[in-house]
Order: sequence, then C-alpha cells, then structure tokens
Amino acid sequence: MIDPVLLSIGFGNFLVSRRVVAIISPASAPAKRLREEARDDKRLIDVTQGRRTRSIIITDSNHVVLSAIQSETVAQRFAPGGTLGGEDLA
Repeated sequence: MIDPVLLSIGFGNFLVSRRVVAIISPASAPAKRLREEARDDKRLIDVTQGRRTRSIIITDSNHVVLSAIQSETVAQRFAPGGTLGGEDLA
C-alpha cells in the first residue's frame, strides 16, 4: 500500500493529497454557491480558524474544505517538489 502524502492546509490541519480533486479561489460566484450548497448538505469543513477564506479545496468524497491559505500556496505544497511553473498557475 502506498503511504499517504499529507498536504498542509494551515493551522495544523492536513488532507491526504490523493483525495484532493480541485483547489479554487473563493472569489467567484460559482465558488460561493458551492460553499453554500456544501454548508446546506453538511459537507463543509471550515479550517480557517475564524480568518478570511482564501482557498476552497474539493475532495473526491465531495467534501468542501475552506482554508485561510492562498490557493497558489496550497497548490505549491501539493506539487511534487513544492514548485509550480507559470503555466500551472495560468
């Protein structure tokens, strides 16, 4: 069995990286709808510690995780070697 690789999402919270489907910015209207639908369906996990939401992480189990870490920072932690090229962020 492959050892799980943990992804730090801030404030001592981690996700298993192979369960992450998407990392998105919370500013768009679809992201806000996604957050509200997840809250209504009891699929929302808020790990912001009361701070502003800066990224939304969607898992393969359809849970929505709110993080206070920028989506670009989470994506860099997610990438092998911790680096992303410019085309990865476009």
